[in-house]
Amino acid sequence: MTQIKPQPGILDIAPYVGGASKVDGVENVVKLSSNENPFGPSEAAKEAFRKASFDLNRYPSTDHAALRTAIGEVHGVNPEQVICGVGSDEILSLLCQAYAGPGDEVIHTEHGFAIYKISALANGAIPVEVPERERVTDVDAILSACTKKTRLVFIANPNNPTGTMIAEAELARLADKLPKKVMLVIDGAYAEFVEHYDGGKALVEKRDNVVMTRTFSKLYGLGGLRIGWGYAPAPVIDVLNRIRGPFNLSHAALAAAEAAVRDTAWAEKCRTDNARLRAWLAEALAEKGVPSDTSTANFILARFASQQEAEACDEFLKSEGLIVRRVAGYNLPHCLRITIGDEPSCRRVAHAIGQFKERAK
Repeated sequence: MTQIKPQPGILDIAPYVGGASKVDGVENVVKLSSNENPFGPSEAAKEAFRKASFDLNRYPSTDHAALRTAIGEVHGVNPEQVICGVGSDEILSLLCQAYAGPGDEVIHTEHGFAIYKISALANGAIPVEVPERERVTDVDAILSACTKKTRLVFIANPNNPTGTMIAEAELARLADKLPKKVMLVIDGAYAEFVEHYDGGKALVEKRDNVVMTRTFSKLYGLGGLRIGWGYAPAPVIDVLNRIRGPFNLSHAALAAAEAAVRDTAWAEKCRTDNARLRAWLAEALAEKGVPSDTSTANFILARFASQQEAEACDEFLKSEGLIVRRVAGYNLPHCLRITIGDEPSCRRVAHAIGQFKERAK
């Protein structure tokens, strides 16, 4: 038996499982399990990626200056306080690596994104799960869970997989009430889908214990390239850059992301189409007896009467070539998360769920 052991916490990690993309024996499937943009990246982003292919023999930029400048111009942030990573996941992991270790506590909510717990355990920290209130982040529950050992608080706003979010005033109250030694990390992977929401930008600029993260995987349609960014106080950025891999992002990924963030017209089109189809799908499912909370992201969380019904519906959808996401691992065994696809996909999944409900009568 091997005497070589990993660091404490690592073997407690349940490996992350991504959304399925195929069904055995079924062709022409519609994948609605990974919250991908059904319209894909902009033509500008694809052209930038094609041009970058001619320089694949060259090492990429280590400071990501061009992308950080573009992010700064489009989002109105100081590019010197921006860090880019392999998806926002890498930045979340770097925060745990830098600020949480053995004996420290990392708070996340009961239906929060799995990477929070994974990153805490990977660095020997103790993940602390706090309850939500009807699938919505509960600020008071988070504050009550804080102890002398708390180092980080992770919340997604909007949240995945619930689609719900708390108001900016509640975010500010949380930041104000947290102990000064605790860092609040606002995961804004879905922030771009919300009109007139800064994703935590103002809080970062007013406080020294707030970090905001974003991704190019959702609205911008670049999930396959794995690019994200974070906005934080300068001292935090300095710390993270000391442990970030110098060549963590490829030249092609950087070029595509820069073009994507500058193509604001495409981003607005995707945001508008998502909002329209999200409202339609939620209403269509509600009429079939499948409710969902008001979503502010690019998916809805469909609620069924029981885990058995949710799993049966999932199996029926698979037989129809429709792949959605079971979320029992997020303490929501009676729910299915359904990505907002294009209009034919939305109509197809609504029709199939209607068929399932009719057969179940």
